[in-house]
This record gives sequence, C-alpha cells and structure tokens, in this order.
Amino acid sequence: MSVLDGPTRGLVRAAAAIPVLPLEPLSAVMRSAREEGASAAWLDELVLAAVLFAGFPRGLVAAGALRRVEPAAGDAGDAADYSAWRDWERRGVELCRRIYGPNYEKLRENVRNLHPALDAWIIMDGYGRTLSRPALDPVRREFCSIALLVPQDTPHQLHSHLRGALNVGATPEQVGDVLKVVGECAEIPRARLAAARRLWDGVRGVH
Repeated sequence: MSVLDGPTRGLVRAAAAIPVLPLEPLSAVMRSAREEGASAAWLDELVLAAVLFAGFPRGLVAAGALRRVEPAAGDAGDAADYSAWRDWERRGVELCRRIYGPNYEKLRENVRNLHPALDAWIIMDGYGRTLSRPALDPVRREFCSIALLVPQDTPHQLHSHLRGALNVGATPEQVGDVLKVVGECAEIPRARLAAARRLWDGVRGVH
C-alpha cells in the first residue's frame, strides 16, 4: 500500500468510530466498511482489538454492531486454548519488539513498574493472544490502534503506535492518510484530532 486502499480506509473509519458512536450509528459504519471491501475477518479482528484499546464495554458494543451486519462470528483460533499460553507469550514478545523497536526494553520496564501483572497481560493477552492473530497483518493492526486511540486522552500510547506503524513497515504517507480518515468522524472532538496531528508532526520531526 502506498496510500490507503478502499478496504483499509473502511477498516480505519470503523476503528475511529468504536470509541465514540452508539450501537445503531456504529452498525452503519460497519456496513459501510464492508461495502468498501473490508473483510468480515478484518472487522472481527478490529472488534477483538477494541477490547484492548477501548475496554470490554465498547468492545461488546462494537461486536454487537458488527453482528448486525455479519451475523456469523469468525474463528476463535487458539484464544480459548489455555494450553497455548507459551505460544501467546512467544508471539507477544515478537510482535511487541517489532512495534516498539529500540524502545521495547524500556516499555517492559515501565509497565512492570506500574504493575507486573500489567506487563504479563500486555505481552501474553494483548500482543500474543489477540494482536498476533493471523487474520489481520501488523500494519493494518497499527492503523486500527491509531484510530482507536485518537478519540481518547492517551497521548503516550498514541505516540507509541504512530511510531509503531512505521516500525512494522507503514509509510509516513499511509499514517498521514490514517489521520485524515479518522478526522472524517465528526463525533471525535477537534481538540483530540489536533493533538494527534501534533504528535505525528513530532514523530516526523516537523516543527
């Protein structure tokens, strides 16, 4: 992708809407994403990621919105196979290293200082059990992470995933396009969008 294709734009638009829209309008956004070519599998993965980035309540609303458009849920994979925990941990470490690059060790240290359980959950359940599922590639996952975070007051996390998108292979033009698509969601406060653009300027070294 040199710039975002139609299916990816639909996916990003749905991600941006999850933190801010109620069930009925969000269902309409999910339907539009499907019409733009975003696969049901991609949207299922977005819903699962939303649990991590926006919490279980919003994740359940997102799942309900998607089920109105695509009644059949996707494959659970190994998500319910607790004997796979070593695979979750391995995959989680690998993906987290890719996203955070040279900041990986510092991230782990910072999170452990917040609480060691958070460190374990982020690696095993977040990056391993959820975000390393094969139905959606890491670049599009990072686009979704950015879109889910822009409406929220989480600048450190947003900054990390703006960098993370580049670390997993996105181009600056693609990330800029993600922010433009997110900006099309009228329900996101303009101040949040402006803050996201400032963070992106900092990542790019623009003053």
